Amino acid sequence: MFMGEYTHAIDAKGRVILPADFRAELGVSFVITKGLDRCLFLYAQTEWDVLADKLRKLPLVKPEARALSRFFFASARTLECDKQGRFLVPANLRNYAGIALRQDVVLTGTDSRIEVWSRDVWMQYTDEVEPDVTAIAATLTDLGI
Repeated sequence: MFMGEYTHAIDAKGRVILPADFRAELGVSFVITKGLDRCLFLYAQTEWDVLADKLRKLPLVKPEARALSRFFFASARTLECDKQGRFLVPANLRNYAGIALRQDVVLTGTDSRIEVWSRDVWMQYTDEVEPDVTAIAATLTDLGI
């Protein structure tokens, strides 16, 4: 399970340090892809395999299924950390998430995945969501929350 929030700077080559807590859980190689809400998702290979299997089972005749499958698979890359614990964020994914070189990024543990956010986008997101979290939780009571 991934938990916690960490802030690190992305370097001039597009690399960011993966916190040691996350590295141990992710394993040697892992998958990065576009995420929802303009962030990036990092998955351990086993978790990626679970998601990929679910996406494969979606009916191809439904446009929404094709769109979701394309969204995740087209941008997915398998990565590894270097000896300093850094991983390269591909340019197309940095652009999607609004992450500039030499900028702070926020890595958040969200149970089965890690999210990578531009610090500015993360702050905007949390400013919008946190005041409403009680109301959001109330709408999810039918899901057992």
